[in-house]
Amino acid sequence: MKRLLIAVAAVLALGAPPALAAPAFPIEGSGRWLVDAQGRTVILHGVNMVAKRPPYAPDALGFGADDARFLAANGFNTARLGVIYAAVEPQPGVYDDAYLDRIERTVDQLGREGIAVLLDFHQDLYSERFQGEGWPDWAVIDDGLPAEPRNGFPANYVGMPALNRAFDRFWENAPGPGGVGLQDRYAAAWRHVAARFGDHPAVLGYDILNEPWPGSAWQSCAQADGCPAFDAVLGAFYDRVTAAIRTVDPTTLVFYSPNVLGNAGVRSHLPARADGHTALSFHDYCAADLETCRPIDDQVFRFAAGLAARSDDPLLLTEFGATDDAAVLDDMADRADRFMVGWQEWHYCGCDDPTTTGPGDEQALVRDPARPPRGANLKQPTLDTLARAYPQVVAGTPIAYGFDRATRRMTLRYRPARGVTEIAAPRRQYPRGYRVSVRGARVRSRANAPTLRVVARPGARTVRIVVTPRRR
Repeated sequence: MKRLLIAVAAVLALGAPPALAAPAFPIEGSGRWLVDAQGRTVILHGVNMVAKRPPYAPDALGFGADDARFLAANGFNTARLGVIYAAVEPQPGVYDDAYLDRIERTVDQLGREGIAVLLDFHQDLYSERFQGEGWPDWAVIDDGLPAEPRNGFPANYVGMPALNRAFDRFWENAPGPGGVGLQDRYAAAWRHVAARFGDHPAVLGYDILNEPWPGSAWQSCAQADGCPAFDAVLGAFYDRVTAAIRTVDPTTLVFYSPNVLGNAGVRSHLPARADGHTALSFHDYCAADLETCRPIDDQVFRFAAGLAARSDDPLLLTEFGATDDAAVLDDMADRADRFMVGWQEWHYCGCDDPTTTGPGDEQALVRDPARPPRGANLKQPTLDTLARAYPQVVAGTPIAYGFDRATRRMTLRYRPARGVTEIAAPRRQYPRGYRVSVRGARVRSRANAPTLRVVARPGARTVRIVVTPRRR
């Protein structure tokens, strides 16, 4: 009943469903898959949008309704939206609801275009004191250790004693202002955010903490088999935050992540989640050349799939990229197809990112969100790579899908159920239109529509769809 009521609220609050392919809100978990309000399997492709400098709001950078429309028009259906803890709780126990108003307006704009939003408490290097962003200054307990050398991101993680002490104190839930534990304050802040967004139909879930750093335990985690002792501490933290969220929001997905060393293929020992409404958020970044990285990246995906399976949870690749190297982006998107995992690429814009590891423009899809997302303001090769044809919602269970960017051939096989399967066929990939070969189903959309819609034939046990470009 709650799903039905929220689905009705989605139409009322966000307007009529968009003409382009989009999941029917709200989105929930069903075992290994995300599913929409019609019970269809949801595959997400999208971007991150995080404003790391004051006032920490995407609209302050110019991100708005035109950007949301641009994303939807190019086949994207999700965004991971940064929410900075320092802005949520600038003073102990004092929440800035005007800041959350700004975040909610952005969620509304994305939701109106059928884009599912993952709210992300984003941090890098713990706080601005350590050349990053995240925790407010009052939540930094570094015991007076030196905040140097100041070598920026990511070097400060391994070289700055004050930063590692601040993380250690957080993982200990050390008492902060008023004698309240740092984790207790953090969990209460998440509770406040969940009370605001728990009934918002476009909110996919809550990403509890971006890239958890183990603090001074990092060396024990920097080995192939990982660090069971720290992962137990991390799991207890997730339990604490999830319990706080559940006091105000019983069902929205709570996303948990391996510690940040998992980005490079380190095994996670996080205990199974018992909540029943959780999902795995994982990242994949490899610093070597593409050929060296391929087996490492495969291992990141295998470990993530195994970790999610412990709790029978869906999983989502919530960061990769940070580059305009089309070969790297294409290789990762192909891998995600192979593993049947949705993704959110980093990043929508360069946006004066203080913790980027390269030129800010290198990681951008749109150079400046304050300007219209077209022409020279677009990284055209990056958009060509990311705006793929893919199944956005599948009425049934996917067996396999993929997109060959060289030939622009999209394939999908699935075991059908009742409902309409919707495939994003961006005009960028099919400027002259496309041909469709269907087995076990019939096409329900007009020729060359940006959303290909098919319905399984009665009695079909498997549906197979192939989309290829028209050459003239």
